[in-house]
Amino acid sequence: MPKDKIHQVEDHRIERAVLVGLVTKKQSEQQLKEYLDELEFLAETAGAQTEEKFWQKLDHPEKRTYVGSGKLAEIKTFVKAYDIDMVIFDDEITPSQQRNIEKELKCKVLDRSMLILDIFAQRAQTLQAKTQVELAQLQYLLPRLKGMWQHLDRVKGGIGMKGAGEKEIETDRRIAKQNIAKLKAKLETIDKQNLTQRKNRDGMIRVSLVGYTNVGKSTLMRALSKEDVFAENKLFATLDTTVRKVVLNHVPFLLSDTVGFIRKLPHHLVESFKSTLDEAVESDILLHVVDIAHPNFEDQFNVVNETLQELKAENKTQIIVFNKIDLYRERHFDEHLPEEIRKELLHELKQSWMAKSNNEAVFISAETGENLDELRDIMYVHIKKLYLDRYPYKASYLTDY
Repeated sequence: MPKDKIHQVEDHRIERAVLVGLVTKKQSEQQLKEYLDELEFLAETAGAQTEEKFWQKLDHPEKRTYVGSGKLAEIKTFVKAYDIDMVIFDDEITPSQQRNIEKELKCKVLDRSMLILDIFAQRAQTLQAKTQVELAQLQYLLPRLKGMWQHLDRVKGGIGMKGAGEKEIETDRRIAKQNIAKLKAKLETIDKQNLTQRKNRDGMIRVSLVGYTNVGKSTLMRALSKEDVFAENKLFATLDTTVRKVVLNHVPFLLSDTVGFIRKLPHHLVESFKSTLDEAVESDILLHVVDIAHPNFEDQFNVVNETLQELKAENKTQIIVFNKIDLYRERHFDEHLPEEIRKELLHELKQSWMAKSNNEAVFISAETGENLDELRDIMYVHIKKLYLDRYPYKASYLTDY
């Protein structure tokens, strides 16, 4: 077979992975199972196939290799027997742990943070997103450069070098730090341009879709804006903020979709993507989309609120949009349950969440269009009130239903 054909086949080969996590004092067995299921979805999104999941009970991660020596030996046996390409750890591992594990397993070792960074790199489309991902990757890799060049001799002295005997690692660190500084400066320029664009939108009420990744924000964006917006059943289908002008009964407003949140999101990504999330921070109303059919939707709801607190956007007007209500009924209601009782149960659930979150709530299906008119009515009331409070001179344009 020609070499180019061989490379083509190899490039499309699905990588085989095993996942590893710990049950600790802070993380129960049930929680770990949920996290590993999510990690499997992340691996699938990145293009890998999960062959096995390993876990161990420890008070805290083992300092040298994250898991104990016995568990590592078990993983090593499996990796060798089933030709595994990579081992992915659910928690962030230290640079020294990564080196020790790779030395033992003789295969690629990643953690959740690196996997998410890889997905972001695959999905970044705009200059801003690509710059943010590159910055986050460099910040993550900088402390992990040590040991990557141990097989090389010292760099020879010469013109442009600091002096004879400088190590390759020192050269790489300097280059990485220089690139980080350049990327930060580049992002500042992009942020200024975006700020100018946002200022040009003054006089318009702004609404942002926020929520956990893969809860249906882009599908809802498409339904509300009636425009073709990319939506896919994969984690982080949307990285770049999409903004559309929408009109509800003669009342115009700007609707934006934002990157999905996720538990254990790498700190560097939160920092790097804060500029992308400015759309949410500077919005007047947040549509907090929740996948009510997901078994852990309450945890996902809390993760999003914690991230909003970190962004100092938790006090904004929120409308809780429980999406995929059709799937929820399918999974939780007996097919013979009378329609009246179904409505009563959903009403009680809605009331309890409104009381718990101190926000309005609505059950919808963005896919089928169920209850979208109810959501539009709620949005219209809030948007109209904001217009009347902020731009009373536009009152003549606001028409009731």
